[in-house]
Amino acid sequence: FGKKVKVGNNVIIKSFSHLESCKIENKVEVGPFARIRPQTILKEGSKVGNFVEIKKSILGKKSKVNHLSYIGDSYIGKTVNIGAGTITCNYDGIKKSKTIIKDNVFVGSNSSLVAPVSLAENSVIGAGSVITKNVKKKSLALTRAKQIEVKNYKRKK
Repeated sequence: FGKKVKVGNNVIIKSFSHLESCKIENKVEVGPFARIRPQTILKEGSKVGNFVEIKKSILGKKSKVNHLSYIGDSYIGKTVNIGAGTITCNYDGIKKSKTIIKDNVFVGSNSSLVAPVSLAENSVIGAGSVITKNVKKKSLALTRAKQIEVKNYKRKK
């Protein structure tokens, strides 16, 4: 651990995880290969899996970020599932902005949440979406381009 790490009871921290200036509440599971950066709070029963980085964020009770994700400058409510490969796009080149995800939200794999953005309670984000606008309560939001297939395509050599 780095400095100023507070760890609750019944916490599992798996191999090669790095924690600094953060708070880990009871019954939390971290790692392996997770990075928990300063000003992060992992609430009771939450789970941060392999190759996940969390910075200056709160992960709510029983919420999960299981694999290959970056969460920065975010508030994530209770019982939220963040799909593999999801990132919060918190920096626009000038300033950092916040992502707010309310309770019971499901975010599909490989989604990009472009801050500032808010996902209301019980909303669902379709896999592969780039979310740039706020999502209302009990809504499904997805962004997809039409797949194009060029038959008999030959690559230039």
